[in-house]
Amino acid sequence: MNVNEGVLRRQIMEGDEEYTEANAGASATYPVQCSSLRKNGFVMLKGRPCKIMEMSTSKTGKHGHAKVHLVGLDIYTNKKYEDLCPSSHNIDVPNISRSDFQLIDISDDGFATLMTDKGDTRDDLRVPEGELGAKIREEFYKDDNTVIVTVLSAVGEEAIIACKNAN
Repeated sequence: MNVNEGVLRRQIMEGDEEYTEANAGASATYPVQCSSLRKNGFVMLKGRPCKIMEMSTSKTGKHGHAKVHLVGLDIYTNKKYEDLCPSSHNIDVPNISRSDFQLIDISDDGFATLMTDKGDTRDDLRVPEGELGAKIREEFYKDDNTVIVTVLSAVGEEAIIACKNAN
């Protein structure tokens, strides 16, 4: 970077800018010491949010720390990921939230129209493939059924992970 580039960057950063979007500043992940993780908890493995399925700790060796071996399933794809982390080091854990929505409609291209408790609608989530998708469609097309779907949100992704009959 030459001197002129530095001046230009500073002017852009210090200039009057108009912001079109803002958020609360909450991070998608937070650090946790590896030794404090537990089975069925959540962790980031290879950059993906995973549920911990297996966990084992090796003894301290001649050269270094005890190590934690983590095996997890991606919460969206069910793909298996593994990682090895020194027990005293930090590892990222995803901020995960669950929300329930009423299913109003399923479009021809597979998108679900969902309604919040406040009455707002959204139609940006696809009905999942496989067994869960078949169950959601079956429940929805029954007469006089109110279907509630659970949406899981983590690291900027969202997916429908469960459904239940509200009647």
